[in-house]
Amino acid sequence: MVPEAASAAGRVDQAVLRETEVTALTPTTPEQALAELSAGNRRFVTGVPRHPNQDAEHRAAVADGQHPFAVIVGCADSRLAAEIIFDRGLGDLFVVRTAGHTVGPEVLGSVEYAVTVLGTPLVVVLGHDSCGAVQAAREVVATGTPPAGHLGALVDAVVPSLARAARQGVEDLDDIVDIHIARTVEAMLARSAVLAERVAAGRCGVVGMSYRLSAGEVRTVAEVKAGVTLPVPAAPAGPPPTAVAG
Repeated sequence: MVPEAASAAGRVDQAVLRETEVTALTPTTPEQALAELSAGNRRFVTGVPRHPNQDAEHRAAVADGQHPFAVIVGCADSRLAAEIIFDRGLGDLFVVRTAGHTVGPEVLGSVEYAVTVLGTPLVVVLGHDSCGAVQAAREVVATGTPPAGHLGALVDAVVPSLARAARQGVEDLDDIVDIHIARTVEAMLARSAVLAERVAAGRCGVVGMSYRLSAGEVRTVAEVKAGVTLPVPAAPAGPPPTAVAG
């Protein structure tokens, strides 16, 4: 190998080594976590994923405990697999998925568990273009035909985002999806006192991202940085007291 080529190869090797060293460290701040997700997505988009933390050794290492650096509240669309999109592995991401990334008590409880018990510093709402859940809700509103079964709950969760889009004069489906992602971020913080307090304390950030199905890239459409003081919502009411016989 000529000296110039050897020098260039050495620089590439060192760059790869530095990137590997950074990836080996679990992010502990919202900024680090977001940077790690962005780096992983770049690898995925450019076709050079490293598939970190997917080997048998790491599988054994995380068997006794998990320390995910990001919560992904994502759409359940089969093309939106977070570990692939962000080029991550076992124990890295705490993933909660529903159609249209709708947020109910179980989802909020899962997020609160991650940020308090596991100490996860970043919450991501992950939506995508051409979202079928948003389109379905749009058709229900347009036709006035109620959906069958439990689909009604899904539609009800998306309708407020459609209403906001209508007030803003937004008609393009993907622009409506962006509004729905941003509104999901707002709704989580408005309904979860635990999450709002963690954000205000500077221990967690919340980001809304949109994924492009064809390109594979994500972009940020909403962000609430750690340290931002938010109105703390009231804690949810507890279950009714249980009657005691006798």
